[in-house]
Amino acid sequence: MYKRLIRLSNLDQVHEFVKLADAFDFDVNIGYDRIVIDAKSIMGVMGLDLGRKLTVSFDGDAPELESFCENHTA
Repeated sequence: MYKRLIRLSNLDQVHEFVKLADAFDFDVNIGYDRIVIDAKSIMGVMGLDLGRKLTVSFDGDAPELESFCENHTA
């Protein structure tokens, strides 16, 4: 399982992240504390407190998504 803390600091980053997550046929989750959102939902991700560190997790092979997360590490 891949798990990483990231920060999404603007709407362009949110849009890029959701687009990447949506390209895969496995679940991608994002959230903080006890809040876990489907990362393929633009409304769900935009509803998160983007001022916080967000945990991204997924079980699958997604080098593009991993690269995005590495570049936005919190």
